Amino acid sequence: MKQFLIFIRKEFLQVFRDRKTLLMLFGLPVIQILLFGFALSNEVKNSEIIVIDYARDILSQQLTDKIAASKYFSVTKSALSHSDIEEAFKGGKIKLAIIFPANFYTDLIHLNKAQVQVIVDASDPNAATTLIDYISFIIRDYETSFSQNAAIPYSIIPEIRMLYNPELKSAPNFVPGVMAMILLLVCAMMTSISIVKEKELGTMEVLLVSPCKPILVIFSKMMPYLIISLFNVLSIFLLSVFALGLPVNGNIFLLFSESFLFIVTSLSLGLLISTQTNTQQAAMFTSMLALMLPTMLLSGYMFPIENMPLVLRLLSNAVPARWYYIIVKNVMLKGLGFSFVWKETLILLGMAGLLLTLSLRSFKIRLE
Repeated sequence: MKQFLIFIRKEFLQVFRDRKTLLMLFGLPVIQILLFGFALSNEVKNSEIIVIDYARDILSQQLTDKIAASKYFSVTKSALSHSDIEEAFKGGKIKLAIIFPANFYTDLIHLNKAQVQVIVDASDPNAATTLIDYISFIIRDYETSFSQNAAIPYSIIPEIRMLYNPELKSAPNFVPGVMAMILLLVCAMMTSISIVKEKELGTMEVLLVSPCKPILVIFSKMMPYLIISLFNVLSIFLLSVFALGLPVNGNIFLLFSESFLFIVTSLSLGLLISTQTNTQQAAMFTSMLALMLPTMLLSGYMFPIENMPLVLRLLSNAVPARWYYIIVKNVMLKGLGFSFVWKETLILLGMAGLLLTLSLRSFKIRLE
């Protein structure tokens, strides 16, 4: 029994000496609980919406104030015309628009019913459904309070219009997210593992002293994953159109160009990971921790970024998948051109250049 306890003590000592094991045992559970329990939520808060009030009466003002008072919406009043509303949606400035008709007061007082038009961006069907539920509840609550002393109850009917995804299919939301995840994993993880494998086997030095320039050797390791990823992009587009019924509404050449840029960014990230690790296990662990989790949690694919705490919102800016996800949704689903995605394109271009520069500089010691 004494020997058994000694072995247990030895195992405890080994565990506590290994910092990586301690991080896995104690750090990850705490981080996951905080992320999923506190920071990450499917609840929609502070969504940017716009109110176009053609009625300009006391009732429309009261209902607007009630909507603005809720924690779910950040209301901007505007005199935009109907033609300008879609431009606001295309620019990603708003999630929902409410339009009060000019005869809102007259219809409600004299006919006991009035309509309010509600336009929502349905490219994310879960968020769209939640926003509609919130706005419908607020309207019903105002309707009930307004009808308390009336002989005949008043009725305010929301006329709902869904943009970009009127059938509320799930494919328009998960296809861009899956694209970002697949490309990151194939490019970054497989590139880092492939290069680290050569270092583990001791064959990297042989490759680097070959007649081919060292930088070309490194790029040759990346090229197969570049070609495979482009093939994956094509296959995803074909499956989306013919299997899921999700057409590519924008310019297909622009979409491929943006995908190529994201692939280069991911390959550069994988190359950087390979410079910081010496074993395949470490490379895979780093890739999973630094790529897969941020892509799932901080890209806007699963959880709305605007609901996150400030620290996570700032951190999400460093996740390449966030910007690619926005680009794919804007081009593929909304049919927008380069003028609507140039900011995200510049961010990805800057990331690719920075990551590639850092990666090649880290390889200099090994290339000499």
